[in-house]
Amino acid sequence: MVMKMPKVLNCDAKECAYNMDNQCHAMAITVGDMEECPLCDTAVKSEKKAGISDMDAGVGACKVDVCQFNESLECTAKGINVKLHSVHAECATFKSK
Repeated sequence: MVMKMPKVLNCDAKECAYNMDNQCHAMAITVGDMEECPLCDTAVKSEKKAGISDMDAGVGACKVDVCQFNESLECTAKGINVKLHSVHAECATFKSK
């Protein structure tokens, strides 16, 4: 089976080094803390910008096993949205099984 890496469609974590104009420019992000919280493990608070400006991030791995889009620790959603929740970035596309 051939899978395409889901894209990060938008990101509200403006303080993240990879965020430029609500777009994530990391090559790929990892979601999850091995529990039920879909944290963006790739988020880095920094004024210094990082990533590749002409690249939109994909979801490289998802460690939230209780998400309905998680299959063998891979995200099967067509794309995800990342939102700022309290003081951390998390996957807003998460849906519990």
